[in-house]
Amino acid sequence: MMHDPHLPRLMLKSKLRRRGIYLLPNLFTTAALFAGFYAIIQAMNGRFEHSAVSIFIAMMLDGLDGRVARLTHTQSEFGAEYDSLADMVSFGAAPALVVYEWALKDLGKLGWIAAFVYCACAALRLARFNTNLGIVDKRFFQGLPTPAAAALIAGLVWVMLDFDFTGRDIRWLAWGITLFAGLTMVSNLPYYSGKDINLRKSVPFITILLLALFFFVLIPSHPPMVLFCLFLLYALSGYALWLWRRVKKRKAMEATP
Repeated sequence: MMHDPHLPRLMLKSKLRRRGIYLLPNLFTTAALFAGFYAIIQAMNGRFEHSAVSIFIAMMLDGLDGRVARLTHTQSEFGAEYDSLADMVSFGAAPALVVYEWALKDLGKLGWIAAFVYCACAALRLARFNTNLGIVDKRFFQGLPTPAAAALIAGLVWVMLDFDFTGRDIRWLAWGITLFAGLTMVSNLPYYSGKDINLRKSVPFITILLLALFFFVLIPSHPPMVLFCLFLLYALSGYALWLWRRVKKRKAMEATP
């Protein structure tokens, strides 16, 4: 049996390639973590618009790491745990600190309590998500996802700065939305996850047209307002879906003889 002199080199290249692929999704997670850390630093320096944009960047990167892992078949227990810890920084600690420094600091004890409630609820939401992965219906999230809650807080800061409002001007509104986002994260409200969407299936032309208009026309026209309204509607959609299910269930019970 002849020995191929190039075989060890090929095996080494294959091993390095596999290792590089495993690093790829974790690099996206690290980038999302850096965006959350950068948001905190900018808030400490009073650059709240930069903080808000950084949280949105972290949200986009967080959505990519899982997809990259699935596409390259490199899901791992380490990656899942690392992603959860990065989410706690980017979508738990960062939004709480940003909104506290921007608006809630003037409310004294009530301000930091609201910020802490949001941060604690984000931690509880992530812990519940990790333990319920194989139990809940994948089509729906249980409670408002942490990236959406963070986007709601960041969107509020960004849109108000765009309209020249200071945090002091709307501190009570910021206080209410911070508590609303935090408590909704740990609720049992259903939120559509979009995980049942199959991108390989053909879709109507009108769907592609509407998506193109949304991403290339509507969002660029006024990013702060569009993104804030989008995530506010998403946050309210869980309450609307819960109410619709209750009404439907009651009608079904009344129709039963």
